[in-house]
Amino acid sequence: MTVRPAASRPSASSWTMSQSIPTTAAKLRQKIFRLAAKHHPLVETPNRLFDSEGERVKAQIAAELKRTWPDLEEELFADVKEFHRLISFEGYPDSRALLSRYNVAQVQAALYLAIRMTITASQDFKTILRHAKLAGLLHRIARLSPDIYRIELDGPASLLRQTRLYGVNMARFLPKLLACQGWEMEALIRTPRKGKHVRLKLSPEDGLQSYLDPPEDFDSGVEEAFAQKWGDQKREGWSLIREGGIMHRGQKVFVPDFVFRHEDGREIPMEVIGFWTTEYLQEKVETLRLFRDQPILLAVGQAGAKRISGLPKETIFFKESLIVKHVLSGLKEVSD
Repeated sequence: MTVRPAASRPSASSWTMSQSIPTTAAKLRQKIFRLAAKHHPLVETPNRLFDSEGERVKAQIAAELKRTWPDLEEELFADVKEFHRLISFEGYPDSRALLSRYNVAQVQAALYLAIRMTITASQDFKTILRHAKLAGLLHRIARLSPDIYRIELDGPASLLRQTRLYGVNMARFLPKLLACQGWEMEALIRTPRKGKHVRLKLSPEDGLQSYLDPPEDFDSGVEEAFAQKWGDQKREGWSLIREGGIMHRGQKVFVPDFVFRHEDGREIPMEVIGFWTTEYLQEKVETLRLFRDQPILLAVGQAGAKRISGLPKETIFFKESLIVKHVLSGLKEVSD
């Protein structure tokens, strides 16, 4: 079975297969099988009952046909398409790189049936979380110790929902995870047998290599567009900071999308929430309530805002894009 990666699929013209198909392959098979039949059955280790060692018989047949066995073996099924040799594959420097891509694709395919994925990270935590957010994966974060965090991701085969698009997003997340260090992943995979599950465990020590480009700088088009509008300059004393650090309260961790830093030293994090499931949005609000003693500006898409309750009065609502003046007004309300 051939499995293509979830992204950057090459076109049919990107690889070259051997086209030299000897028309005598079928006749060669008949001849070799007739010669081998005299020594049936062939065994790996001869004994008193069966003394026809396979390798020795192959050498005898090759000598009789005045060929080497590797040459005969290559030609034996040359008329079968599945046995055509792969000569070249565009975009890969060597066969090892192609095999690495194939192995990653196998794991990606398994994640289409993931119920959940749990990642324990001692390094690159912010990067891993950022990749998960870029992929649009539903996630929950907990702090296990001062330097270790756990990220729980809902899988496409979870009880919440199963969609092919979400499965593609989880598959795309894998190469991003592979590019990081200091993590362990365990995924619960649904099998075709009803009620039967398997666990897939992975870490950097397993040797899978990432092949995708680094992620985009922003989690969504809304955030990217807003950052471009804001620019590098200060506005009413506020500067926009992309990487804002990690906030945690007990076992709960919160990584804001932006942090606004005022020239007088004040800092206000801002979280942007677009379209998610009702359950996820409500859980996000509950998490933010743990940090209610800290000023946090919340920007929520109007479509999602209709399905959740308990939003702070300073919440900014937007349709398709964030308006700078609305954010400035929200910063003033939150910081007062």
